[in-house]
Amino acid sequence: MYEYDVNLIHQTFEDKWIEKYSEFEESASINECMPVSGAMNSDIRPIWPGTRTCGRAFTVLCRAGDNLILQKALTMLKPGDILVISCDGFKESGGMFGGIMSTTALKRGCRGLITDGSVRDTMLMKEIGFPVWSRGICVKMSTKVTPGKINIPVVVGGVLVTPGDLIFADNDSVVVVPSGQVEAVYNKTKAREDAEDAKKEGIEGKPLPTKFNPKYAEAYKRLGLREEPGCETIY
Repeated sequence: MYEYDVNLIHQTFEDKWIEKYSEFEESASINECMPVSGAMNSDIRPIWPGTRTCGRAFTVLCRAGDNLILQKALTMLKPGDILVISCDGFKESGGMFGGIMSTTALKRGCRGLITDGSVRDTMLMKEIGFPVWSRGICVKMSTKVTPGKINIPVVVGGVLVTPGDLIFADNDSVVVVPSGQVEAVYNKTKAREDAEDAKKEGIEGKPLPTKFNPKYAEAYKRLGLREEPGCETIY
């Protein structure tokens, strides 16, 4: 087993950013404001609809089907952490993380779990309110005979996750914000969501639009698109 100094990752950015990011409406807003996409592949899904969380990445690299290193990781978690587990994308071992481990993680202040493998005991996870995103659900047994690594860079869902990165996850996606970009991405996302809120209020307060957006109409015309004869022109 190889471990970084667990205290170092808790110095990556101030805790206030976790709470500030938690106020955002959508993961898409954050990802649209990043210089490079931080959204994990779409097969990393919440185990129940409506789930959301935000916290600091605590990374673990496991061998497929073995959760020995996860047992160690549970003793090292701090409040605000989100477990980010890579197990080579192997989905056929759900016993790697279940209800009892979720209860322990939650008690230590862990804000959730992201994994490219599978989990089990999903109803208990929902009952205790432990947010989980995974590639699958599986009840097959795991072993405790192979080594793993804690708090090293891992790739989960096609995205590089470094210990201490900010994780925002909701019903749509899991987005990873590199720790050094947290403040800049926050400012851009806040401006974007404020602008979108104003736009939504404008739409709700006006009559139903009858004109095609001029910007889109230009592209429409450039592509040579047209309506069938007899259809009303809206641009």
